[in-house]
Amino acid sequence: MSSAIRPGTLVLADGTVFRGEMIGAELDDPATGEVVFNTTMCGYQEVVTDPSYAGQIITFTYPHIGNYGVNAADDQAAAPACRGIIVRELARRHSNWRSEASLHSLLERHELSGLAGIRSVRVSLP
Repeated sequence: MSSAIRPGTLVLADGTVFRGEMIGAELDDPATGEVVFNTTMCGYQEVVTDPSYAGQIITFTYPHIGNYGVNAADDQAAAPACRGIIVRELARRHSNWRSEASLHSLLERHELSGLAGIRSVRVSLP
């Protein structure tokens, strides 16, 4: 995972702005889609690769995501159908005997981006 912090922004349709750090793939075009949430405390890889999230940006309500890594056996589909993810804190290290890679690398491999460490920012719309 790159040590350089890449600032990122989530802008909702009502003008609410959230700022944080970009994770996953570095893309030229922003990810767009319906922002939905998932309340699971584990199984983030299964959620990201679940085809039912096609076209959506998944917000994980559990604050610490990525701590046990990912492995091919847990994929729900050959590739994620979601457009991106939002997490409060992405684990910088993963640790599990089944782990083959990090969540960050899964995002990079499938050309998905995400946002971590978000905080809300007030903005006024014209």
